[in-house]
Amino acid sequence: MIIARLNIGVSCLIQSMTGYGKGECTLYSRKFSVEIKSVNHRYNDITIKLPRVMNPFEEKMRGILTSSISRGKTDVYVNYETFSHDDIKVTLNEALADAYMERLTALDERYALNDMPTLQLIAKFPDVLSVERNADTDETAVQMWETLEEALHIAVERFVDMRTREGLALKADILKKHEQLSSLITSIAERAPLVAKEYRERLQTRVQEALGDTNIDEARLILEVTMFADRSCIDEEITRLSSHLSQLAIFLEEREPVGRKLDFLVQEMNREINTIGSKSNDLDITKLVVEAKSELEKIREQVQNIE
Repeated sequence: MIIARLNIGVSCLIQSMTGYGKGECTLYSRKFSVEIKSVNHRYNDITIKLPRVMNPFEEKMRGILTSSISRGKTDVYVNYETFSHDDIKVTLNEALADAYMERLTALDERYALNDMPTLQLIAKFPDVLSVERNADTDETAVQMWETLEEALHIAVERFVDMRTREGLALKADILKKHEQLSSLITSIAERAPLVAKEYRERLQTRVQEALGDTNIDEARLILEVTMFADRSCIDEEITRLSSHLSQLAIFLEEREPVGRKLDFLVQEMNREINTIGSKSNDLDITKLVVEAKSELEKIREQVQNIE
């Protein structure tokens, strides 16, 4: 009996790094159960915990897992049950049983107990009977891998489905905050050209108050305003920040893992916002910068969860 394989691959949607999936399969009188759990991690760290007799299958399992998981701390647990007599061999250690029997008979004769050892008693002694797995034949190995592989595929499918559903929720939340951040950056861009103009008016008023009826040196005033405008110019930062915002929206639509890209992009956006705050010399822009940093931090926290 062969169960159709599930078509598992890297999802085409944004995925969370948190997920869980479980799959079970029973074939050829053997049952495999596979559980997959993952949490956030900087890299792709997959740990597979399975019975020692299954070690030859670990690399095959890892290949299937890495085709669907690109990032996160992932733990995979495999449980195995067999209902086949062919898988089990009970071995009798005759020499050890003879030794036990000899000494117990000697004790009975020495103390005149008239109580000969029973089969149940002998069987309970350590190592008289031992249970072993029969050596795997090629056919057995194929059957076991077929059953394990099916359970693994089912677990991966459910695992990816959960990650994808959480990823869609993360994407929706990031886009909402992206819209709010874009609105704040637009407000900063609209406010920026007025800063130098208002500075000139304030400077001219203060100088006029200080000089009274004395004529103002217009050239000196223009030079001062020009130097201020140059120091407080944030046009480049706004341009780069607007570009980053556009790129963020594009990344969220890509059909591949983008967590690292988003993480880097958010760092660059934070750098630009900090520069705007340090250069603006305007209270209104400073307030907008504080709000923008708050929204960006919320985006950063969500990005940390994306594969």
